[in-house]
Amino acid sequence: MQIEPQKEFLIKLAHTKMPFGKYKDRYLIDLPEYYIVWYRNKGFPKGKLGEQMQTVYELKVNGLEYLVRTIKKM
Repeated sequence: MQIEPQKEFLIKLAHTKMPFGKYKDRYLIDLPEYYIVWYRNKGFPKGKLGEQMQTVYELKVNGLEYLVRTIKKM
């Protein structure tokens, strides 16, 4: 398992904002949990944004969003 690509992915995730919709310009990690769950049930967008939102879902479900918030503060 390579650590660098995962580290880079989390750093980019910490600085990515929602590009559209009700929560446009809000950091993905700061999106409300119900909104991320709604997307999970509906289907995440295709591509990189979908991957990032799916990761945010997993982080929130497991109570780990503080990790990305810590990276964002750095």
